[in-house]
Amino acid sequence: MSFSVPRTFAWLAISLLLMTSGAAIAPSAIAQQEDAKTTQEETSTKQNVKSEGKEAFAAPPVTKNKRQKKVPDDKEAKVDARRFYYGLVDSYFDGVFRMQPHYATEIGIHDYDGLLPDMSAEGIKKQIRFYKDSLKKFEALDLEPLSQKDRLDVVLVIHQIKDNLLELEEIGSYKRNPANYSELACAAVFALMKRDFAEPSERLKSVIAREKAIPEMLRIGRANLNADLIPKVYAEIDLEQMPGIISFFEKDVPAAFGSVKNPALNSEFADANKAAIAALKEHEEYVRKEILPKAKGNYALGSELYKKKLQYQEMVDEPIDALYSRGMTELRRLQKDFARTAHALDPNNSALRVFEGISSKHPEPEELVDSVKKCLEDLRRFCVEKPILSIPSEDRATVAETPPFARALSFASMDTPGPYEKKAKEAYYFVTLPEKDWPKKRVEEHMRSFSFQDLLNTSVHEAYPGHYVQFLWVNTNPSKVRKLTGCGSNVEGWAHYCEQMMVDEGLGNGDLKLRLAQLHDALLRCCRYLVAIKMHTEKMTVAEATDFFVREGFQERANGEREAKRGTSDPTYLVYTLGKLQIIGLRDEYKKLKGQEFSLKAFHDAFMSTGCPPVKLVRAELLNDYSAFPLSSKNAKAGKPAKKK
Repeated sequence: MSFSVPRTFAWLAISLLLMTSGAAIAPSAIAQQEDAKTTQEETSTKQNVKSEGKEAFAAPPVTKNKRQKKVPDDKEAKVDARRFYYGLVDSYFDGVFRMQPHYATEIGIHDYDGLLPDMSAEGIKKQIRFYKDSLKKFEALDLEPLSQKDRLDVVLVIHQIKDNLLELEEIGSYKRNPANYSELACAAVFALMKRDFAEPSERLKSVIAREKAIPEMLRIGRANLNADLIPKVYAEIDLEQMPGIISFFEKDVPAAFGSVKNPALNSEFADANKAAIAALKEHEEYVRKEILPKAKGNYALGSELYKKKLQYQEMVDEPIDALYSRGMTELRRLQKDFARTAHALDPNNSALRVFEGISSKHPEPEELVDSVKKCLEDLRRFCVEKPILSIPSEDRATVAETPPFARALSFASMDTPGPYEKKAKEAYYFVTLPEKDWPKKRVEEHMRSFSFQDLLNTSVHEAYPGHYVQFLWVNTNPSKVRKLTGCGSNVEGWAHYCEQMMVDEGLGNGDLKLRLAQLHDALLRCCRYLVAIKMHTEKMTVAEATDFFVREGFQERANGEREAKRGTSDPTYLVYTLGKLQIIGLRDEYKKLKGQEFSLKAFHDAFMSTGCPPVKLVRAELLNDYSAFPLSSKNAKAGKPAKKK
């Protein structure tokens, strides 16, 4: 196992994983227009405080209390109220950018490219103060003058803030997970490498600044970590990842800046890089000798924290038992469909044997990239001609090999630029080729994940109409909040929903092999859903979770173990199936509302036009039913649902 790098909506993945826990829009009939909002949002990023390069770690800004002016004229008062609200949004995200400079880099804000987050005890206290102060301001807003969409955006921000505080004050991953620090070192530098948003020499200066800060950041990490709180599996995962991270700094970072010909700069980089590598090796040794033997923490969040996490990240407030029951119902449906489809293909073999036969037919390694390119064009054409949804751009994602340091955990991934990236706007669909020195058997095992049917299903998820199309819509959403916030049950739920929906709509012309591949992927995601709940509310062990993936999801044991380990530190990886089921339910409601006027394309376009917030919020906008979101955010308590009559 290597280390994880931001995938899909890289900027959103960091928003969800690092900010909250330690992921383009055509004209739409339902889109709302806000006076002067776009101009306010597009210019706000220019107001960020510039880093003078005198500090290694970022800090939250000094906040000033602002008061809304009272204007006698009602219309002018509403304009002032909206202006005050937009200013508050700008101030909040500017503060977030300063505290999480690597996140700012990902979304295309480059004022803090030379900084790392301040993870010291005092830095954590400052973050908590910032979020608590921001929460008071947003909860005190008078929502009446705001548009309905802005009111919902306030709820989104409040949820994000509460999730940040939940992480910092109650979960405390900065004390419980050593991988937080090693992964941060890698992600912060990788964000500067992967896109040509500035000349290589300029980006290298930022790399040097961040690398110089890595040793101190890792030292702070050692001071924060408490072996009594660290689950042993977290230490094991960090140690499994460390060789890949160290190799990244030894090989990939120097290779990425090989074109820089400035001797003085190269010398400074060599020194900084050497020190960063030494610090990472020291971190590795510390985890091996001081953490691993003493680690005795519990990875399970417990029911109460788990419910809060689902509420703040996904706006899900159903009882845990009800969520689990729904997942089991879906699992049994998928298992029956998998068996039925396999039997129709070959009644003389087991379902798993039939699937293995499908997996054996795949492109040759040297043909993989070209096969994916053709696949993407075929899928795009299907989406347009069916029609499935509007695609608001003629841009295409570039198909490329996965970078060497990211290959251990990813077969295929979509890497899109942040919404405020102005220059390096390319999106990459990465596919992982086998290494040239692998034996023939290992090459074959690897390529079985790229069977012709799996390749098509994966490309639906990653590109058309999955992640890439949603990225295109999000990028032109007029709301700054919708650009910068989102949730996994929407992003991953949408991509997973698309897999089933596309086959239902005729992709593959009834090819049962494609249906079987789609069902196999769905079984994996459904097992994640159930394992996540059991692991974090009923203390399911890694061994029990591994067996569950193998027995119930028809997964190979190696993959089952990998998925089980992931679940220990990714408690909401249930979002794929959770979101899929939510979207299907919303589609049914929307269809009932529209009656004979229902159009699948119109539903998908309407869904895309909302950005990627929790489906509960999307439902309010699409059905024009805001009963779950009371007018006053102070009374709403971050979107607590109103009682139904």
